[in-house]
This record gives sequence, structure tokens and C-alpha cells, in this order.
Amino acid sequence: MTKKVVVIGSGFAGLSASASLAQKGYQVTLVEKNATLGGRARKFSAQGFTFDMGPSWYWMPEVFEKYFNRFGYKVSDFYQLKRLDPSYQVFFQDGSTEKIPADFAEFLECCERLEPGSRESIMKFLDEGKYKYEVGINDLVYRPGQSITELLDWRLATGVFKLQVFSSIAKHIRHYFKDSRLIQLLEFPVLFLGAKPADTPALYSLMNYADIKLGTWYPMGGMHKIIEGMVTVVREQGVNVVTDAEVLRFFYEGKKIIGVKTTRGTFECDLVVNGADYHHCEQLLSPEFRSYSEKYWENRKMAPSSLIYYLGVDKEIPGLEHHNLFFDKDFDGHASEIYDEPAWPKNPLFYTCCPSKTDSSVAPEGKENLFLLVPVAPGLSDNPKEHQRILNMMLDRLEAKTKTNIRDHIIYKKSYAHKEFIEDYHAFKGNAYGLANTLTQTANLKPSLRSKKVSNLFHTGQLTVPGPGVPPSLISGQVVASEVEKHFPHEATV
Repeated sequence: MTKKVVVIGSGFAGLSASASLAQKGYQVTLVEKNATLGGRARKFSAQGFTFDMGPSWYWMPEVFEKYFNRFGYKVSDFYQLKRLDPSYQVFFQDGSTEKIPADFAEFLECCERLEPGSRESIMKFLDEGKYKYEVGINDLVYRPGQSITELLDWRLATGVFKLQVFSSIAKHIRHYFKDSRLIQLLEFPVLFLGAKPADTPALYSLMNYADIKLGTWYPMGGMHKIIEGMVTVVREQGVNVVTDAEVLRFFYEGKKIIGVKTTRGTFECDLVVNGADYHHCEQLLSPEFRSYSEKYWENRKMAPSSLIYYLGVDKEIPGLEHHNLFFDKDFDGHASEIYDEPAWPKNPLFYTCCPSKTDSSVAPEGKENLFLLVPVAPGLSDNPKEHQRILNMMLDRLEAKTKTNIRDHIIYKKSYAHKEFIEDYHAFKGNAYGLANTLTQTANLKPSLRSKKVSNLFHTGQLTVPGPGVPPSLISGQVVASEVEKHFPHEATV
């Protein structure tokens, strides 16, 4: 008997889980609360500009290739990838600017400029990162985190010291390098994992290998092209996709969910896979069926939220690359305002994406598409005055670095922060990236992908294994589909 599965949420994890389950023979209904698919990777258009709403970095291209290959496709069937060169540009606190080259030999020369004599250390550092990447991305991230025995096989046991799961990446980087600019450059990728480098395991130097050796890419047309490809796969696998369908409650039979009530009707099911916010899904359950208490959630270290501005500018802006990191202010002060004493940052670091430098389709001719993002503490109350102050500060620094007037040429402006993350995604405390990847919240120590109280409820996405980020979320959907098949083979009865 074919089992019916309801998948909640159409982000990367939800789409991945839906297609993978349908391919395995399950009858899948995907319900999405918003009008469009893609979760945080949705897009919108205004006044001729097309904005990716969330993710803007394309790393680990083989993860996407491997995913689409499972369904008989190649990435190039859906979008064309372009490797960015420079990969990104960094504005440092000492006033210097570095364009990080895609070519590895040129990258080594860049490191030598920053810290003479660092060439050999960089090569050793990246060799270690390569080992971690091969074990981490090709092995660890595909483990469901249901038992500690998953981590006790020979390869992991003998390689535990090389994986460096018990030391911080901040300490690891400083073992090799002294120059503050080079340290910032190497610490920046782990900021996507939602914790300070001092709290992030050195295992994640695998991100440096992905960044430097595997490259920074861009799907022409925008990051939403990935979603469009995934939606094509989902529909071809026979998934019933229902939008504007917010989940309101569950119906039970014993310790099983037998129905999901949404604003678009009620769907009977044998299984549920939640790809929406984990905490929100738990609140929809009857209290006796919740795996984690409110105290548990309050004690989790969440990844930051973000204050985002989408800007349309009626002229070209010199001096910007596709990706631009403004590390021109004190990092420790900003980090403290995120993690230690949450507050709207006084003088934060920020990120500027200008995809119109690469892709003419995202802005009218002669105009620029700007995406400005400041990481901020989760749980803050939205404050329009603070939003405007931070926007003015970012524009001041952008104009100083590019030596051009930008604010007088803004013809479109839209902000996005905690309130919108909560309204659109029910994001716990308005977080943008999920659960921080700290040592105490890694692998089996994350919220379980299988409910402890409801026999047929599973979770996927950035609040469970393997963690935050686009490639991990894509993998998470595949992992949960395999776990569903293990525990509830579709040809058997529940």
C-alpha cells in the first residue's frame, strides 16, 4: 500500500525531501504557507529589478550536481554556473582592500602580501581542510544523527584528531597565521554557521577548502534558478504542491499523525516530514507530543538574524564586485552585540551583494541591484529607527569606499528583518540561519530529525542535521527521506 506523506515547507530541505520520497514511491503532498515556493530562497521583482531574498553564495557545486543527478539531470539542465573571479572583495579595518582571486596561485600571492611567508602554512591548512571536506561532506553530513554509534566507525575514530571536532577554528587559524587580515579572511566562511569562530569547531575549516579550492559560483539568473530546477524535479516526481497552505493543526490516532489541517484544507497522511521551523512545528503539536520543552529552546544558541535591504540604484556603481565584505570596523564589538549582549549594533560589519555586476537580467541596463545584509542578534524587537540608522551607516561606508553618491540614486528600497522572518517563516526568534553550529550543537547534539513522541513525524532543514546553509539543507532532505524509508517502507503498512 502506497503511503501518503505530507511535507511541510518548500525551502531547500522540503523540496529535496519531497522529490526524494516521491522517487522512492511515496505519495507526497507538499504544503507551503506562502504564495511562492523556495522558503528563504524566494525571489521578488520590482521596477525592473529581480532580488534573491535570501541565500546569495553558491559553494560546494558538486552537492547540487549530485542531487540533480539522482533524478537524471545535470545542473546545466536548469541553469548555467559562472565561477566568480574575484571570488569576493574584502574591505579591511586598516583601510586596505583585497580582491580574492579564483586562481589558486594568485590566491597564494595574495596571502603572501598579507603575511609574508604564509604560503606553506596556507597549503598545509587547506590540505587539512580538504581531508575534513572529504569526510564531512561525503560522509558525516549524510548521517541521520540518531545514534552515537554513527560516529564510531573506523574511519572517523582514527581520523578524529585530524577532524579537530574538539578545538575551535579561531584557535586553529591562529596556530598558522598572525596577520589580522588573513585571520579575518579565513574566519569569515564560518560566520555562515551562526557562531563566533571561538565557538565553532575547527572541523569547519572544510569551509575554507570549499571557498578557496572549489570556488565561489553564481547561477545565472539568480539563486532562485536552483529552486526552479528543484520545483521541476518535484513536479516530475508526481508531488502534489499546494501553496497558500499554512498548517493550523494535526489530527492524531494514538501517537501517530493521521491528518494535517491547513488553510487550504485537510490532508490525510501516514507520515509527516516537517521542513518548516522546528520550534514552530512543535508548538502546533499537542503538548504531550512535543519532544522539547520551551526551556530547551530558550537554551539553544541560535544563529543570527539579519537586517537586509534590497536596493535598486539608477546608475552603475564603480568599485564593487559581485560579493563585498565590509570588515572595516571592529569584529569583536559587533560579535558581542550578536552573541554576548544582544543589541542593535553600533558600527557593524556588513555584506553587500551586487549581482548586476555579473548578471544583466537582475537590473535594468545601466542600473545596479544591491543586497545589503547586517548579521544581528536573534530575538531583538524590530526598530525602524535603528534600521534606518544602520542603512545610513552602510551607505556612508559604501559611498566612501566607492567614491560615488548612492543614496540620491536609490529608486527602490525594501527592508527585511526579524518581523518578516517570523511572519514569512515562523522563524524562532526571527533567526535567519537556524541553529548555530557550535560543538554542543553538532551532529547527534542537534534536535532530532525524528520526533521522540510522535511515531510518524520527521524533521528536516537547518534546525536539525546536518545544519544551516544551502548545501546542508539540500542534503538534509535526502537524509530524512532515507530515514523515512528505513522506518516506514512505502510498500508496508504503518
